[in-house]
Amino acid sequence: MSKYSQISDFLQRFLDNEVRKTGINRVVIGLSGGIDSAVVAVLAQKAFGDDLLCVKMPSHYSSQSSLHDADTLCNEFGLRTITASIEPMLRAYEELNPDMDNLRKGNFSARMRMATLFDISARENALVLGTSNKSELMLGYGTLYGDLASALNPIGDLYKSEVYALAEHLNITKSIIHKAPSADLWDGQSDEADLGYTYAQLDEALRFYVEERLTRDEVVAKGCDAKMVDMIIGRIFRNQFKRKMPLIAKLTSRTINHDFNYPRDITL
Repeated sequence: MSKYSQISDFLQRFLDNEVRKTGINRVVIGLSGGIDSAVVAVLAQKAFGDDLLCVKMPSHYSSQSSLHDADTLCNEFGLRTITASIEPMLRAYEELNPDMDNLRKGNFSARMRMATLFDISARENALVLGTSNKSELMLGYGTLYGDLASALNPIGDLYKSEVYALAEHLNITKSIIHKAPSADLWDGQSDEADLGYTYAQLDEALRFYVEERLTRDEVVAKGCDAKMVDMIIGRIFRNQFKRKMPLIAKLTSRTINHDFNYPRDITL
């Protein structure tokens, strides 16, 4: 069995076990037309079949190619899907705040999408699946309570380059695999342009620093760009708050997330 065949099988079992132990049997996912949500959708479809609902949430900044790719994926894999546009909410807020820059627009869009998705999950009695990969999580490249929010995330321990390899294994739509990564948060937005480097470059350095625990100088000695390595290390430490539950000031002998810790699946 190949590496990505094993990973695919494991993640399907992970989804099935972790969702059903809550007593819930349905899941929802925001489908953007990008590679991360496509991979999670196909994994979830294998685990849940028609108990998966894919939600497309376009805005006036969404590219037609992304919408087309999402539709193609749904047709090829028989994914159940609905559309819930965030455009009216976003336009209304933009009119109230005409000074919004692209970062604010992007963050607001991400949070409106997640608010919409969680409302649909309540209607469907379903859990929301996350689609953030390890590269994004380590770099803090995501919106708190936006695209970083979910009930559980099957690809959060896969670097972006590994998500591409898994997508190839799952026979994800080729146009999704080969297009430049973008969250479509504003006109012309590009993930790699925002970060300043390709995911291949970032992932190589991240593996050295995170997985092999090399020092900054050791990573640079491996041939990684020094400026990029400094950016990566800075983002990892600066964005730690995005990877944890909100910090609670400790006042008692048993404080949530300090001493009051139980396994996720604890029972009475």
